[in-house]
Amino acid sequence: MTSKLIIIRGNSGSGKTTLSKEIHRRLPHNTLLIPQDTVRREMLNAKDGENTSALPLLEKLLEYGYHHCSYTILEGILNAKWYADLFKKSQQLFGDQIYAYYFDIPFEETMKRHKTRHEHSFGEEKMRSWWNEKDYLGFIPEYAFTSQMNLDDEVEIVMNDIQVED
Repeated sequence: MTSKLIIIRGNSGSGKTTLSKEIHRRLPHNTLLIPQDTVRREMLNAKDGENTSALPLLEKLLEYGYHHCSYTILEGILNAKWYADLFKKSQQLFGDQIYAYYFDIPFEETMKRHKTRHEHSFGEEKMRSWWNEKDYLGFIPEYAFTSQMNLDDEVEIVMNDIQVED
């Protein structure tokens, strides 16, 4: 079995979670979805940042996905600098079977999207404090999603890229 890794990254409110859940729904059984927020906030109650205590668990989950799943989806803000070692580990595991996507959309659009999807908004000040413009990984090529694309466009791009085998 060749295991494939799908990385979906971007700023808060960009559409990462919506896309990753839709991809997860469309992929066959034995697909692991690793949402950064769930691991970090809900499972560990850990702060994000350099050397977050979530890193070892995220790494173990990636290893599990590589060894036991056809597809692994890693989704989150996943700051390129803070998570560089995790992405290097993912390269060691998955090699050329990494499909990475980055939501490169304006701050105003993330605010608009956030307000339509969340009952309780974080607010503009908090969202702006998290903002990290053009946070590309650099060493793993990432396809850039733009604000002109909708969910259907994004899903089609990912599904075509990974060429799902039945």
